[in-house]
Amino acid sequence: MAEPIPATRVAIYGRVSTRDKGQEVENQLAQLREFAVRQGWTISCEYADHESGANRDRIEFQEMLRDAAHRRFDLLLFWSLDRFTREGVLETLTHLNRLTGAGVGYRSFTEPYFDSCGIFKDAVISILATIAKQERIRLSERVRAGLARARSRRKRLGRPRKIVDASKIAHLRSQGHSWREITEETGISKGTAQRTVSSLLQNIWI
Repeated sequence: MAEPIPATRVAIYGRVSTRDKGQEVENQLAQLREFAVRQGWTISCEYADHESGANRDRIEFQEMLRDAAHRRFDLLLFWSLDRFTREGVLETLTHLNRLTGAGVGYRSFTEPYFDSCGIFKDAVISILATIAKQERIRLSERVRAGLARARSRRKRLGRPRKIVDASKIAHLRSQGHSWREITEETGISKGTAQRTVSSLLQNIWI
């Protein structure tokens, strides 16, 4: 049996997504409050978000992290890990390390093994750290593969350079064709056509 958590000030965090039809965050908070009271803890803070757990900028979540940094509570109690965050293992581990670094514990209500003061703490964190490492490796590999594809596409799909036929441009201009007609005929820009003719004239007078 795990030893009692030496904490008196507890914060509870609940979250439901806009996709969670028919679910109310108050249902989570009510059970978290009841559990905290049974443990003899004092609830000092409550936080509740109504948005996706994949969003790290959740207002209440960020406020909770700031309050943890100021030690306004000793333990964070949340419904389940996927209610805490759904950002991925790497970000999850980062958030938990922030809590631990601030001297704040954490506990999942529906997952007894996920307890910073429980007997499985080291095993769970070790597993998360291993998965996070693999996640970083996969991310790095995806970035390198993306850069390689981008370089390949630029080489294969890059716009071919247009050939400027100076004599043709000069001939068309001498026949009284407008710059617009010349660009339509040659497929080059007006500026390029004008610079080409200007360069020819300079060479004639040198």
